[in-house]
Amino acid sequence: MERDILLVEDNPDDVDLTIMALEKSNILNKVKVARNGEEALDMLHGLNGVEPQALPAVVLLDLNMPKINGLEVLKEIRSNERTRRLPVVILTSSREEQDIIRGYDLGANSYIRKPVDFENFVSAVRQLGLYWLVLNESGV
Repeated sequence: MERDILLVEDNPDDVDLTIMALEKSNILNKVKVARNGEEALDMLHGLNGVEPQALPAVVLLDLNMPKINGLEVLKEIRSNERTRRLPVVILTSSREEQDIIRGYDLGANSYIRKPVDFENFVSAVRQLGLYWLVLNESGV
């Protein structure tokens, strides 16, 4: 059974680009979108009236978001028994060295900078999908 991808991204253009890149890469998993960190945690943990759902195959997590930023989301994912083994890939435009270090310190499985060029972005998403959705053996 194919599991969903949870895309945590507040920029509608980046949501559209990511979904187009997944489709162009023949990654057919359903993409669920959380527009901020709070919404992502609600979806993962069944909070604030949101029904708990099956865990996604992978979380694609932006860092710079309203309400709860990506690093705080990652910290919460790793501190919860249900989600602590969930693969989390930081997918962000941040080039801050401290974000990379903090992301890995908090348990990110991977840190990918969004390429500016669409074809490079498609290539990065294709590789990401191949690894996390096909080759990786998940512990959740």
